[in-house]
Amino acid sequence: MTNPYKRIHIIVLDSVGTGEASDAAKYGDEGCDTLGHVAEAMGRLNVPNLAKMGLSNIRTEKPLKGVPIQEHPTAFYTKMHEVSAGKDSMDGHWEMMGLPVMTPLRTFPDGFPPDLIEKIEAFSGRKVIWNKPASGTEIIKKFGERQMKTGELIVYTSGDSVLQIAAHEKVIPLEELYRVCEYARRLTINEPYHIGRIIARPYIGDSADNFERTSDRRDLTLEPPEETVMDKLVKAGFESLAIGKINDIFSGHGITEGWHTESNEDGMNQWIGVLDRDFHGLSFTNLVDFDAKFGHRREPVLFGRALETFDRQLGEALPKLRADDLLMITADHGNDPGFRGTDHTREYVPLLVYSPRFREGRALPVRKTFADIGATVADNFETEKPEVGTSLLSELNETER
Repeated sequence: MTNPYKRIHIIVLDSVGTGEASDAAKYGDEGCDTLGHVAEAMGRLNVPNLAKMGLSNIRTEKPLKGVPIQEHPTAFYTKMHEVSAGKDSMDGHWEMMGLPVMTPLRTFPDGFPPDLIEKIEAFSGRKVIWNKPASGTEIIKKFGERQMKTGELIVYTSGDSVLQIAAHEKVIPLEELYRVCEYARRLTINEPYHIGRIIARPYIGDSADNFERTSDRRDLTLEPPEETVMDKLVKAGFESLAIGKINDIFSGHGITEGWHTESNEDGMNQWIGVLDRDFHGLSFTNLVDFDAKFGHRREPVLFGRALETFDRQLGEALPKLRADDLLMITADHGNDPGFRGTDHTREYVPLLVYSPRFREGRALPVRKTFADIGATVADNFETEKPEVGTSLLSELNETER
């Protein structure tokens, strides 16, 4: 079997949107622009590798401060519109792999129903406090000291379809917290709840002044109802390597090997290590800090610094790419740290497509669905194509340098 690319690498910059989507008003997100507002807060965003690829070329009507438009970009560039009904990580990643979420998952802006909370309390033997939308860091600051004394479970949600349970690691051991979350997952798969993700949120520290959420977070998503591009890839005998929360998002399906990560930098180091492996198939990386540490907390400067750190590590990785490698850098939704509220934002996401064999890149048409990524993977490895999405391969200029 001959494939145009032996290895395809996808890096998801979790939450790094590039301006309001055409349906942003439906979500109350008019005016959101994650990258734009981050660059403005920074004064000058220093991301030379992303700049060379054409990051500002994606938005020539409003280039990013400090990121010049390239006359000869090194990558093909465009932006993608989500067709899924939500703006959660699960929706975005599933859509990338050919499985858009067309039926909205349930959200609970007034808190979860009493019968659900009562079941969680009965199973865990612990009382639940809060049970309303909240910023994770703020709710831990507010109730963390109480939770350490009482052993209660801090339950909260957001504008997305998530039920999150926070607990101090020294009060409720990780395995116990995970067990409670797994029970909540079983309860909420179907109606009347039908919740997208249950998230365990352990934290450490001894007072509200120094509480910190740890990297032992665990996301328990719904099982994909159908096979994704990743499943079909594995069935065909290819490798499918998952870095970061990819394993959680797909509930372990379609993955031959995976690695947990503790930070964006750790995730990039894991991927740089993967580049030294001689494998045939897909590597799929999620870098969650943009979302969890800076987007929801509305920290645009820290968000920008994280982008600059990613760019430096990207510079270390690019020389390791081979002529038969294809790299796609994108995002799963927005989470504008310069916007109101604390939730995800409905945005276009950037798409940069690079291979060392490209003489130079150019603009691609705006993609109507994230599923074009999965269609490209399936086309390259000659596996069954998803029902949605259009492969990029025929549009890429593969002339060697």
